[in-house]
Amino acid sequence: MPTDADADRWRVTVDRTVCVGSGLCAATAPDAFRLDATRRSHPVEEETTASEAVLEAAESCPVEAITIRGAEGAVFPPEE
Repeated sequence: MPTDADADRWRVTVDRTVCVGSGLCAATAPDAFRLDATRRSHPVEEETTASEAVLEAAESCPVEAITIRGAEGAVFPPEE
């Protein structure tokens, strides 16, 4: 059963086969995302504290390469 602390944590992944290296995620949430030498994004940490900046970064990704999951399921993109 998820705890309150779990509800405040997100698992963030970037599909590097989809990422086009726009850098919007790193500009929007520089503490959460970095670009590597090939300009592909990756999360600084696989698990992070839930934040508006991380969500905004995922929402602004032009190719929707970022996935966020919380203790209750999908945060972004939302499950349909």
